[in-house]
Amino acid sequence: MNKKDKDIINETIGDTMTELTTEQKLKSKIPYKWRLGNLIKSIKSQTGYYATCLAYIDARDAMDLLDRAVGFGNWKDEYKFENSQWLCGLSIRIKDDWVIRWDTGTAGNFEAEKSVISDAFKRAAVKWGVGRFLYDLKTELVEVKTYEKGGKAKMKYAVHQMTAKRVYDLTEYINNKQKKVKK
Repeated sequence: MNKKDKDIINETIGDTMTELTTEQKLKSKIPYKWRLGNLIKSIKSQTGYYATCLAYIDARDAMDLLDRAVGFGNWKDEYKFENSQWLCGLSIRIKDDWVIRWDTGTAGNFEAEKSVISDAFKRAAVKWGVGRFLYDLKTELVEVKTYEKGGKAKMKYAVHQMTAKRVYDLTEYINNKQKKVKK
């Protein structure tokens, strides 16, 4: 976790963590990033296409929040492969009992098995409240450059709305765009 992300956590939950309920702690805002989602054809776009952008959290940031919210030794995760899918069980100790919540994940485009495990963990964490704030965020759209494969348009990369140059850091681009809108 970089300094900027730690500052976000401290700004959001900082010293107040001891004053919050466990539920409030688990639902605290943590650093998040953006990735490209679905492709949308549009005549309003200079490139002809937009993409929805999806906010997501990193599994390590979710783990850090669990450590802060319930304590390092008061949560645990376990995994099993059942019905052709990976499942994560995330347990939190409540008083003297371990309460578990299970969920499954989907594979990403890179390191499929690792990404499905990470996704399953994050989805199980959402059942405890971790990262739920993401669902309240405004949907973001960006213009994208595309290529054709099998007669269908596929996303290549996001392009800057004003300059039409490639966007290399989608999270930074969207965060800057949002800051300009707030001003």
